[in-house]
Amino acid sequence: MWQYTFAQNDQEKRKIASWITNQDRSMLFQKEKEPVYFSNNNSRYPAIIIDPEQGMQTIDGFGFAVTGGSAEHLMKMDPRERTKILKELYGTGPEDIGISYVRLSIGSSDLNSFTFSYNDLEEGETDYELDKFSLDQDLKDVVPVMKEILAINPRIKIMGSPWSAPVWMKTNGNIRGGKLKENCYEVYAKYFVKYIQEMDKQGIPIDAITVQNEPMNSRNTPSMSWFWFEQANFIKNHLGPAFEKNNINTKIVIFDHNTDRPDYPLSILRDTAASRFIDGSGFHNYRGNMESMSMVHRARPDKNIYFTEQMVTENPQSEAIEITEPVKRLIIDGTNNWSRNIILWNLAADPLNDPHTDNGGCSMCQGAITIDGNDVSRNIAYYAVAHASKLVSPGSRRIYSTQGDEPSIFLYQDEQRPMVYRTGIRENSDLLPNVAFKTPDNRIVLIVANTSRDRYSFKVQYKGAYALLELDPGSVGTYSWNL
Repeated sequence: MWQYTFAQNDQEKRKIASWITNQDRSMLFQKEKEPVYFSNNNSRYPAIIIDPEQGMQTIDGFGFAVTGGSAEHLMKMDPRERTKILKELYGTGPEDIGISYVRLSIGSSDLNSFTFSYNDLEEGETDYELDKFSLDQDLKDVVPVMKEILAINPRIKIMGSPWSAPVWMKTNGNIRGGKLKENCYEVYAKYFVKYIQEMDKQGIPIDAITVQNEPMNSRNTPSMSWFWFEQANFIKNHLGPAFEKNNINTKIVIFDHNTDRPDYPLSILRDTAASRFIDGSGFHNYRGNMESMSMVHRARPDKNIYFTEQMVTENPQSEAIEITEPVKRLIIDGTNNWSRNIILWNLAADPLNDPHTDNGGCSMCQGAITIDGNDVSRNIAYYAVAHASKLVSPGSRRIYSTQGDEPSIFLYQDEQRPMVYRTGIRENSDLLPNVAFKTPDNRIVLIVANTSRDRYSFKVQYKGAYALLELDPGSVGTYSWNL
């Protein structure tokens, strides 16, 4: 059997660097001092086989929503302290975690201090030409924060998502619930165009928009309901043509809701007139199974998959950090089910999880970081994203790695003839959840979550060489080596 043999001067190719988070908080996304090395020595442990020649989707990035509340807290910090934490979050230096994707709310979300749109009018007024469109509220917090983030990382991708159309465009005249009036479809398409153009004037390029955050949820403040056929009509007859007319290259992403309803995006994509304008579908996972994203991918492999929101919280006083759950479910399962990105919900809140709107705002939405004046603490979502964002840079490609539901092949010696080998099949049900990537700078990155209750030894096989790694129960490891 062919094996990858190492020369004496090939130490760098054999070296595996490891970043570990332990459940008992003894290590929190901390780099191991001593590397592990590949060797030609096989072992009895089940192997995660890495094959960089089997490439899947390209990765756009990992990150959080910079909500209005997040930006509000950041703007209240001393400028030097704000720059320090933003550099740690979005920078690519040795001590930074390299966040590469941002989601913004188009207007307010439920994590603003109050609700607003960019075209708020007095009761009874209309503005079909959008003469009163204004980014004034975002200019106070979101825009200056984003300018500082872009100064740190100019290549970061930005997705915008609306929670509601302006109240005067809605059937119920309320920021909560209701629908978009049919005679406002055209002006609402112009509203998206105007937002993208005005943000671009501020030096903030919007790479993608979703048509509506959670279109089947009318309980948030703000919120707005869409049936799939209404969204299809809006895209094919208004939003798509408006983007074409104004030379807008921003991607259009549909759905932006839970994985329990893959029928919603697939129904829209059946409409060929709408589908031609659509880049892909966005998902949350408050309900449903992550495998639904693979279902949509199998049905429409020509369209992209995005993971656009998930709240991840913990008790900051807990002695344990339950890191395997979000890393396994969101980072590993999300990318293994074809998502180009993973965006978690809410970058920053205060110790009381404020601000949020009343009557439907999220009172339990902890930030990835907690900001208390100039003091910053890091929560579970921060570490979960860091395990991917620091090493899996934009432009990386997911590659094949053995999963627990796949058998693997092994050789064993014939009992009667020592130099004759037989082929066997080994079930890998005890393999740990994992995902692997090849980065633009020619490195392999492997993320593994030990969801078991025991310290676990596992083998990585790469080009016929082997490395034996270990993780404590409830711990996560990110491993990286040269291609």
